[in-house]
Amino acid sequence: MSNIIDKKLLKFVLVGIVNTLVGTAIMFGLYNLAGCSYWVSSAANYVIGSILSYVLNKKFTFQHQGQIAQSALRFTGNIAVCYLLAYGIAKPAVRAILTGATQQVQENIAMLAGMILFTGFNYLGQRYFVFGEKNEEKTSNRPQV
Repeated sequence: MSNIIDKKLLKFVLVGIVNTLVGTAIMFGLYNLAGCSYWVSSAANYVIGSILSYVLNKKFTFQHQGQIAQSALRFTGNIAVCYLLAYGIAKPAVRAILTGATQQVQENIAMLAGMILFTGFNYLGQRYFVFGEKNEEKTSNRPQV
């Protein structure tokens, strides 16, 4: 974990920019234009954005060659945990900070804060759990026979 800030982080950020643009349009459009709830809007963002993220990060960021089924299952678990953590933290925190604001303002700010938290959690999860960088480091440090 010593080289957490490297080219993989830059690639992850680039993929994140694409995901953020797509996800923002989906999430805020559903919430503000279609009248969907906070949870439905943010969940739709992450379902669609997660599919895009998996494909781009697997090929572009981490260049993972492992089994698709195993990494897809881990990715799904990672996304669920990151989503619940990020949005579970963001909404009560924003509510506590913006007590005088309307519910709509609070929830829009909470969705933005959730996106930021989610990104950090997701990067660590994908790098070290989904695409198994720890395992690659261990095998690359073994003496050659």
